[in-house]
Amino acid sequence: MQRRDFLLTLGATASILMMPGLASDALARVRNVHPERWRGFNLLNYFTADHPEPFREEEFQWITDWGFNFVRLPLSYWNWSKPGEYYEIDERVLEDLDNAVKWGQKYHIHVCLNLHRAPGYCVNPPAEPQDIFRDQEALDGCAYQWGVLAQRYKGIKSKHLSFNLLNEVAKIKDEDYERVVRCLVSEIRSHSPHRLILIDGLEWGGRPLLTIEDLPQIIQCGRGYQPMLVSHYGASWVYGNGPMPFPKEKLMWPLDADGRHYDRQWLLDMQQRSWAPLFHQGGSAFIGEFGCHNQTPHKVALKWLQDNLSVFHQMGLGWALWNLRGSFGILDSHRSDVDYKYFHGHKLDHQMLNILLEKD
Repeated sequence: MQRRDFLLTLGATASILMMPGLASDALARVRNVHPERWRGFNLLNYFTADHPEPFREEEFQWITDWGFNFVRLPLSYWNWSKPGEYYEIDERVLEDLDNAVKWGQKYHIHVCLNLHRAPGYCVNPPAEPQDIFRDQEALDGCAYQWGVLAQRYKGIKSKHLSFNLLNEVAKIKDEDYERVVRCLVSEIRSHSPHRLILIDGLEWGGRPLLTIEDLPQIIQCGRGYQPMLVSHYGASWVYGNGPMPFPKEKLMWPLDADGRHYDRQWLLDMQQRSWAPLFHQGGSAFIGEFGCHNQTPHKVALKWLQDNLSVFHQMGLGWALWNLRGSFGILDSHRSDVDYKYFHGHKLDHQMLNILLEKD
């Protein structure tokens, strides 16, 4: 499709979904999708364009063999398009994405595609050339990219595949986010009317967008990183490269810091305050990311993870750990205080794995 034809189509479909309360019968709620049962991991193969690597079928097999059923794939569009060149796509990268979708079906794992870096927005530096919330060209480009994916996978049922529009939208006005969401949803559903769509909450996944209740087949996504002092202790991208403002020997869970007492009840209260308004509307939520960086003492991390998982279960929230392989994950996390087991050439944190596998 040429850019001009795409923009004409986009304008027509967007006008429908900009009318609150109007939803086509073709957009009936998807059946047999149970986000409260999703348990899994974020796979970071194309998280950035710096060091992309092909997806590995063996990881899908391990995930299902362990008893999990969900993967979120945070993707940077820079892997298949140059920054700002939204309409030029390298099909070779999308062919590897095809493999991930195929292996998800093969191993009974729900696959969620997320544009972690989308045309016009990324929570991480460097900034995009344009701003999706201010520049129509960036919004059109993002819609085009989602339209390409929607057309490519229109034959895959929503019980196998979902789309997560953007990652961790920061302090954006609700009306600006709503306008972007409705535009992207309309473009996706012009190709794939029944596609299940996940929308990250505002303020880095901290609260839901409450003005899209008329849109069916929507799940809103939160995070499980609070308090950041525990989950991101020593993380240079949060605290910089200098000394931490809190001594490591005093880091524990439950935690007393900043004049507060942090424990399981605090976690529960925080998540309930965030998501109760959405639940009151009859909406659904999912924890798209949570986890603990490798500089937090392992025993502290495990206790904190257990309390988070307990809260998610109490609230009926599925979850995806950030990540499978890496500093937050169960494989190759490079912690100094873990008795790893060797697993197919990787170092497995079996204690963390066992906590994730504990019955709800």
